[in-house]
Amino acid sequence: MSDREFIPTRIAILTVSDSRSLAEDKSGDTLVKRLEGAGHILAARDIIPDERADISAQLRTWCDDPEIDVVISTGGTGLTGRDVTVEAHRDIYEKEIEAFGTLFTMISIKKIGTSAVQSRATGGVCNGTYLFALPGSPGACKDGWDEILQHQLDYRHMPCNFVEIFPRLTESERRK
Repeated sequence: MSDREFIPTRIAILTVSDSRSLAEDKSGDTLVKRLEGAGHILAARDIIPDERADISAQLRTWCDDPEIDVVISTGGTGLTGRDVTVEAHRDIYEKEIEAFGTLFTMISIKKIGTSAVQSRATGGVCNGTYLFALPGSPGACKDGWDEILQHQLDYRHMPCNFVEIFPRLTESERRK
């Protein structure tokens, strides 16, 4: 850590599930508890079914909202026919953060061995907003937050972090 002051980010949580309600959303609850415990702000929360167009639409709506800095989704990252969250994310990414998925896989291997190959966690940027798709289990959400996101969403984390480059995410638009 550095001597920088903490800067809270405004985070939206989207749970993708055909079967869960908000009352049964343990993965979403895990993320909310962790982000608020770290000093961030829950800006929005919703749960929607595994429908690619609906997921993309919700992600885009939140990316267009100046009161949301980060969107974290949980669920729909597996290999079944209904798992379309990764595709929905990629529908709107301007840039993909390839190393997010790679790092998540490396962390998962330590916990679940070769089963980590079935996760397709992803990260990207759209309209100056960070997006991250985590698997739907509470354990995967803990791993994604505790091992990656809590550090990268903390301005005090050195040598670099996602927060310090927020102002530069849309600099190509300023050049036009």
